[in-house]
Formats: sequence, C-alpha cells, structure tokens
Amino acid sequence: MAAANETLTFKPKTKELLRLMIHSLYTDKDIFLRELISNASDALDRLRFESLTNHHLLEGDEAKVNFEIRVDADRTARTLTISDTGIGMTREEVVANIGTIANPAPESFVTASRRPPGRAPASRN
Repeated sequence: MAAANETLTFKPKTKELLRLMIHSLYTDKDIFLRELISNASDALDRLRFESLTNHHLLEGDEAKVNFEIRVDADRTARTLTISDTGIGMTREEVVANIGTIANPAPESFVTASRRPPGRAPASRN
C-alpha cells in the first residue's frame, strides 16, 4: 500500500538557516556527496547498534551482515545513486529531526547507547 503524501513546514528560523546551507555549502557537489555518504554511514551505525539487542535484524540478508554503502554511477543519465544496507528513520524520527543542523547523534540515540543492555529508559513523569 502506497503511503499518502504529506506536507509539513519548517519553523521560520530553521527554514532560513536551511536556505543558507543549501545555497552555500550544498552548491559544492563534493560537500553534498560527502553529506549523503555520511548519512548512509549513520544508517549503518544505527543497524550495528540496534543489532546488538535485536539479532534478527541481521538474519537472512547477506548484504546487511556486510554493512554496505554503494555508490553507483550512471554516465548516460549523469546520476550517482548512493544506497546502504542500514536502518533509516521512522516517519516520527523524520518529522522530529528533519531540518536539524549539526546534530550527528540525536540525544535519544546517545542516551540509549549509554544505557546498560536490557535496562529500560528512566521515566520522564
């Protein structure tokens, strides 16, 4: 079943900062490519971390066990395709994190990685 299209808007300050980033840094193709590969690496790190407690994540897929990032060039179409075997974000994570600048490790991920295995997070009530 195809997902329904949804449009969300950025807060005004975030929108302006993103506009500046896009029109300055991301006009440099090398920087943009490094950012995409860095995102793929983050997805592999997440798979590594999640697989420590959810071993089934690595079952049945040889590519996932190899933690791959692929860069495929199509000279005819003049495109690069970057793909990885990591874990992407859920819809909720995308909504919470899209537009976040300079936050390579969300606080929730860092907090979870410091928690002893099998221990539940502390209640915020």
